[in-house]
Formats: sequence, structure tokens, C-alpha cells
Amino acid sequence: MPRLNKYIASTGICSRRKADELILAGRVRVNDQKVELLGFHVREKDKVYIDGKLVKPQKLDYYKFYKPAGYITTADDEKNRKTIYDLIPEELHHLKPVGRLDKDSTGLIILTNDGEFINEMTHPSIKVPKVYLVHIDGRFTAENAEKMLNGIVIETDSGEKKTAYAETLPIEVNSKSSEIQVVLYQGINRQIRKMFAKLGFEVKSLKRIQHATLTLEGLKRGQIKAIKPKQVKELKGYIAKIKREYAQNSNNG
Repeated sequence: MPRLNKYIASTGICSRRKADELILAGRVRVNDQKVELLGFHVREKDKVYIDGKLVKPQKLDYYKFYKPAGYITTADDEKNRKTIYDLIPEELHHLKPVGRLDKDSTGLIILTNDGEFINEMTHPSIKVPKVYLVHIDGRFTAENAEKMLNGIVIETDSGEKKTAYAETLPIEVNSKSSEIQVVLYQGINRQIRKMFAKLGFEVKSLKRIQHATLTLEGLKRGQIKAIKPKQVKELKGYIAKIKREYAQNSNNG
């Protein structure tokens, strides 16, 4: 019998941590009983309600999408701008993005209805790597790379913040422009563009080419494909490894 928080997470509504919050807030009912006990186990015939609405476990889907420029990463937009869901089949509109890319950026976006998975992939403590190809104007130097590695103070929605370390690998550099591979371990809105702007560069193009173990391989721009079960297993194993390493480092620290 699964614990109640795991059962709720399997509905795709939220992560287990968020499910615990719902339970403690008294918003969860099993059959006719309000349940506020975190260790409660759900039996096969039990019916679970959140805010009076019946919820059931659903088949978990995992897809990868090659986002083109000109689309925002959201389901609805009050400004009526084009969104990635304009390119995605309607039967997949229940999927949610694992992180975002801004309107002008391109590349890999993972989509799923697995709320627990989304939380693990985006939680700041886990530091899942995301790899980008970035074209900038001007020559990228070793001094610039050092500053990116040490963190740069940028403006965020909550004020100024120093970024976590970002690894860079110059691919092609000349006096007029540079192509750099950038690896990020956090997700601040327009982070790469703001970091390069602080160094005096303008980002000409930005493409995410990898997120954790997944790449753009086999995808054309604007195309969406199901992630193979073997790849999902590898991806979840990779995340579990990162979590174990984080826990060990926390205990040692």
C-alpha cells in the first residue's frame, strides 16, 4: 500500500513534498475521512480527494521537444504570444515543461505529467546540469571564463543575486564573435543573457543542447518525441545519483 503523499504525487498534480503540505493543511480526504497524518497508507479501494475533487494515479508520460525561437514556454499567455503548445499536439497539452527557455532561445525542453520528477529536476539543491551553445559578439577570454566560474552578480525578480558557478568551453573564438559551450547548474530567468551582458557581450543566439542525460539527438526543430523507457530509467538513475552525492556532501559538511 503506497503512502498517501506518494499516491498524490502519482496523480501528477504535485511532488511528494507538496503533497505533504496539502495533507497537513487539511485539504486531503480519503473516502469520507479528512487525513492529516503524513504516514497514512492508501488501500486499493480507497478514493482520494483534494479540495473535494477526486484524484487518481495516471500514466506518466515523458517527452522531449526542440523549441524554436519565437515561442514562449507556457500554456497560456495574457499577451496572446505564441507558445510551445501551439506546436504540440492537443493530446499532449496535459504535459508540463521541466524548466523554461525564453522566447528568443531554442533547444531542448523536457515535458512530463510527473510532478515528482519535475520537482527533482528543477530543485535548486540538486543542481542538475543544463548545457547550452551560446554565440556572442566579441572575443571571449580566459578572464571572462574565470568570472563565469566564480559567479556574477545579476539582477533577478527578487533583486540582485550572485549566480552559481557556470562552466564554459570555448568552441570557436575570434575578434568579432565567439561560440561557447556553457553548463549551468541553476535556473534564473534569462541567466545566461544577463551574465554575458555583465561581461559586456550581447548574446546573438542561445540553444540548450542537453538537460541531464538527454540531448537533442533525433529531433528536428519544432518536433516532439516520446522519451524511450530506457532513457527515462537512465535519467532517473542519474538524478538519484546526484541526490545521493548531495546528501553525502551535506552530511560531511
